[in-house]
Amino acid sequence: MRKLILALLVAASLTLPGVVAAKDIVIGFTASETGRLNADSIPQMHGFELWQKQVNSNGGIQVGDQHYKVRFAHYDDQSKSNRVQQLYARLVTDDGADFLFSPYSSGLTATAAVISEQYGKPMITTGAAEGKTYTLGNRYLFQLYTPADQYLASSLDAVKQKDPNAKVALVYSNDGFSTAAAQGAKDHAKKLGLNVVLDEAYDPSTSDFSSILNKVVSSGADVLIGGGHFADGSTLARQLQEQDLNLKMITLLVAPDTQKFADLGDAAYGVSVPSQWEPAAAFKPDFGPTSEAFTKAYQQAYDATPGYHAAGGYAAGLVLQHAIEQAGSIDADKVVAALNDMDATIFYGHVKFASEQSRHGLQVGHSMVLAQWQKDSSGKLTKEVVWPGSAQTAPLLYPIK
Repeated sequence: MRKLILALLVAASLTLPGVVAAKDIVIGFTASETGRLNADSIPQMHGFELWQKQVNSNGGIQVGDQHYKVRFAHYDDQSKSNRVQQLYARLVTDDGADFLFSPYSSGLTATAAVISEQYGKPMITTGAAEGKTYTLGNRYLFQLYTPADQYLASSLDAVKQKDPNAKVALVYSNDGFSTAAAQGAKDHAKKLGLNVVLDEAYDPSTSDFSSILNKVVSSGADVLIGGGHFADGSTLARQLQEQDLNLKMITLLVAPDTQKFADLGDAAYGVSVPSQWEPAAAFKPDFGPTSEAFTKAYQQAYDATPGYHAAGGYAAGLVLQHAIEQAGSIDADKVVAALNDMDATIFYGHVKFASEQSRHGLQVGHSMVLAQWQKDSSGKLTKEVVWPGSAQTAPLLYPIK
């Protein structure tokens, strides 16, 4: 009898005015918890998780008079594109994902985008800068990163100011993101009147760069720009230091942004990286935490200083949350409309998406900064913002030595 009375009371409570049953918003994604992309993908996943923890501890996402807790469904894609399409289909059909976050890397994201479009599920893409995917007429993709073809512009701008007669070697991984970044760099160098003396792509799995470095020497290059992801970029930096090429400037994609890069010791010194975000950035947010508050929370949660991969993960959640709240709905098309209208600044910087069909979802508001590994007064490696001047925390070391 007591059990019956209790059951009736619970059932009645669900119909009382002002009492709303708890609901979940399910967000699906894969992460490269294993495989060659894991060093960059795991911090991105940590950014997702920190946002989820904070939003749920604050009662969830408010939609009208309802509050939705955020629940994740996710899998390890093992850094393999042939797993991504299968897993994203599972996220939608089996796990009931309402919205999607992208995997890490442009190649994996392009594969996931097929599922996002097929099922009409909005996907915030982060860790994916290559822009081609946004020229295919997709309606549900929204890119947080500055597009790949603009990644290396800040480095070349700095070279132009410091040494307009410098000779530039482009050495980069032969993958979609890195080649797009290199092509953009080549176009920008031409615009600036800089002399590109070497244009050399390498296989992403390369572990011995000796033959390529011989070409760099033969070219007479003063500056090396390129790289790819963590594994190849850190190896390239180490071998550059071992060969002592006496370059005036080295800028590599992705790898130098992670704290782990400092483990290279002297091989990290002077290496710069185009960055989507740095902890020292002092943007005044229209919503969400400041850079300082995000950095502190991330350090407390993971005992590490966040790089832009982690910041991009957190920002993905923040942007999706704001769009849902602005839409007042979890209906996909209403959230898409809110994302199309978004023009805001968050701790991560300016966020605005192209809404025209020819490049829908492409990030058009965000700008890169250039960071460089330097040494503080105690000789400890530290990452400083060196470009542009308005965001600078230390002068650019040029030449490195």
